Amino acid sequence: MSTAPGWWLLHVDMDQFIAAVEIRRRPELRGLPVVVGGSGDPTQARQVVATASYEAREFGVHSGMPLRAAFKKCPEAVFLPTDPAAYDAASAEVMGTLREFPVIVEVWGWDECFVGASTDDPEELAGALRAAVLERTGLACSIGIGDNKVRAKLATGFGKRDSGSGEGVYRLTAENWVEVMAHRPVRELWGIGSRMSQNLNELGLFTVADLAAADLDVLTKRFGPRMGAWYLSLGRGLGDTEVTDVPREPVSRSHEETFATDLVTFEEVAEELRRIALAVTREVVAEGRSVQRIAVKVRFTSFFTPIKSRKLPDITQDPEVVAAAALVLLEKFELRRPVRLLGVRVEFPRD
Repeated sequence: MSTAPGWWLLHVDMDQFIAAVEIRRRPELRGLPVVVGGSGDPTQARQVVATASYEAREFGVHSGMPLRAAFKKCPEAVFLPTDPAAYDAASAEVMGTLREFPVIVEVWGWDECFVGASTDDPEELAGALRAAVLERTGLACSIGIGDNKVRAKLATGFGKRDSGSGEGVYRLTAENWVEVMAHRPVRELWGIGSRMSQNLNELGLFTVADLAAADLDVLTKRFGPRMGAWYLSLGRGLGDTEVTDVPREPVSRSHEETFATDLVTFEEVAEELRRIALAVTREVVAEGRSVQRIAVKVRFTSFFTPIKSRKLPDITQDPEVVAAAALVLLEKFELRRPVRLLGVRVEFPRD
């Protein structure tokens, strides 16, 4: 897609999407702290928060937190189980509403998408999109406006209710990139987590301005030529400008399971890993896919979570071959502590 004048990228992000869907069908919950996750029972072990309403967030509840911890922070909250089918349906409503406009919609998940549009007034378009989604679905969204996907994605955060501005729409482009982002820590950039932030800090790169001015050779030496160049461009706010409505072809499938009781012996771990590997392989084979690579994730009770992977000798659709490869990978882990989670990812051949 051309980057000619008038071409804008908008990032649409639904506000507290899962909680909002639950509140939509239970209006009596509006204004109350609502926590959605797992079975909805905070007395059960090893269940995590999928989302929390803004009212619950004020008590310190956030996504990824154990439900038990959420209950301790906000015992008066309403706890609900997750309902993926309802979120699928609500997401389809939102995306369908956006597609009624003369734009291109690239879906990235239940609650977010990129919109590409030729317009002389992106704020007016953003306002119209927000109003239409709210009127049609009863769900609110924030929209980031940018001259590429990186800036549009980051802009959305500045328009969120819990960002301080709360206006719902924000523009971030080359014109105000330095003013808005230069002084911020690298952790605030899209795609940089706590571990990568620490890696960059070790190179003396603490702010976005530091990263933008970094020596490419230093970054390449530490992260490789592809990722080194990517981090440098990220610090400068550069990014993709193409939006496509062609669904992205999946490249992998994964299953993970957190166990109510820790797995202690190698035999227990191996048995559960084999079961998960067989299940995910049978699932993808039923869809006509083959497997070329496998990865195994092990999370110990310390929350240390190593991942090991390997390419299979041959592309296969045999669940037993994939399960055997998973067990070979398992032998590479040092199982010195009990295991709380296992995961298997199978990757498909790429043309």
